[in-house]
Amino acid sequence: MTRYVMLVDIGRCVGCQTCTAACKLANATPPGVQWRRVLDVESGEFPDVHRTFVPVSCMHCADPPCMSVCPTQATWKRDDGIVAIDYELCIGCAYCAVACPYQQRHKTTRAEFAYGDDPSPAEEAKFDARRLGVSTKCTFCSDRIDLGRERGLVPGVDPEATPACVNSCISGALHFGDRDDPGSNVARLLRETQHFRMHEELGTDPGMYYIVGQRS
Repeated sequence: MTRYVMLVDIGRCVGCQTCTAACKLANATPPGVQWRRVLDVESGEFPDVHRTFVPVSCMHCADPPCMSVCPTQATWKRDDGIVAIDYELCIGCAYCAVACPYQQRHKTTRAEFAYGDDPSPAEEAKFDARRLGVSTKCTFCSDRIDLGRERGLVPGVDPEATPACVNSCISGALHFGDRDDPGSNVARLLRETQHFRMHEELGTDPGMYYIVGQRS
């Protein structure tokens, strides 16, 4: 089996938002819609205050609540663990947005661009009318993964087959790969590090892990 997951080394994330910008460029999401965000979390008391940056996106759960509530089966899970949306089947009911415990669903009802009515060349090239009036979210750049694998490339190792956000990270905080492959980069990191997953107690088996240190 294959299970693609993403690892985030919180200690290395500097909050630069480059992954957010790379995602927006790669997917031409409209203003106000960010499939990848970086949360800025403050802790402690003055003068000992600390900031922690936490990148978030669709968690690509093994048991996604968004899929079970979809009345048209528009949300589905690929054999490699990526949770996808069939825009042709989606009726825009937004049940999935309500069910998602990570608040990672978005819906846009009309075409919007960064500079008014005229799309930039990048927005024009990536514009997809099928994404209007339906649910959208992070896809783990599945198009890059599929095209790369057709060429014999390895997701998480070869940039051409790896999500844009991972490629763009200036601090090396993001990692991507096949969790079920014992020899993969992410499998090794999971063995060697202490980590957690958001709302793991809900039983969703999320596909994003957050590294907080090395195993002792």
